Amino acid sequence: MSLTADLHTHTEYSDGTDSIAEWFAAARAAGLTTIALTDHDTDGGWDEARALVPAGMRVIPGTEFSTKHPGPDGELVSVHLLGYLFDRDDPAVVAEWTRMRDERAGRGGRIVELLVDGGYPISLERVQEIAGPSSIGRPHIARALMEAGAVGSVGEAFDDLLHDGSPYYAALRSTSLIEGLELITGAGGVPVIAHPRARAAAAVLTPEVFASLVPHGLRGIEVDHPDHDDDARAELRGIAADLDLLTTGSSDYHGANKTLRIGQERTPDAVVEQIIALGRTEPFGG
Repeated sequence: MSLTADLHTHTEYSDGTDSIAEWFAAARAAGLTTIALTDHDTDGGWDEARALVPAGMRVIPGTEFSTKHPGPDGELVSVHLLGYLFDRDDPAVVAEWTRMRDERAGRGGRIVELLVDGGYPISLERVQEIAGPSSIGRPHIARALMEAGAVGSVGEAFDDLLHDGSPYYAALRSTSLIEGLELITGAGGVPVIAHPRARAAAAVLTPEVFASLVPHGLRGIEVDHPDHDDDARAELRGIAADLDLLTTGSSDYHGANKTLRIGQERTPDAVVEQIIALGRTEPFGG
């Protein structure tokens, strides 16, 4: 079984640190020939990736959509949804991204304001510089806090100051998981649930919930992920087999923001070809 693809990675266009050129260099050093560009709620890096894709490498254009789904107690829980090879000019996709971009900008500024009022030595201007071409997100604020010496790491910033229950947290309205699935499939894309056994999503995404998502267009489950232990992987493979869903593997690479290595988890080439056959658009390069 050939494993030369990583289908979940991030760049400076969302909460990663690599430029597109650095991202390609890291992928090549890892021996990858296919890599998915899945920054959060944006296609910001697609055009640059198309222009810079090296010979012998292929890019699957995609996005990691922020969605929520009700848990057993009715509380909405964050679930991330990978969408591959969809039409980025689809009116529903354009409208959703516009909403998310506008809301993220206001929410990021509000979090910074709360932290500054709380005595933390950061500024909105510096956070915007760190965010670069992407909308302000909590990882950018975390890096500003680390730079200012308020925390020792991005992880510490989330654990102590930026988690959902923090007094410095500002909520962001996410689309529902079902709406996200229908958004991607409506634009001709291939939706795959990201890291379903990581964090709070693990309690929400039961086998019954997975089954209920198939009629709404779910095509795959990210099984091999750094946050999944052997038991979780075995369980998810069983669910995927029962529901005739594709199984993928991905690093969730974020550059220097996380210790994950690009290509440390991979998707079989045969599965990549199935995803390409299902998508409306084509990969870049090849």
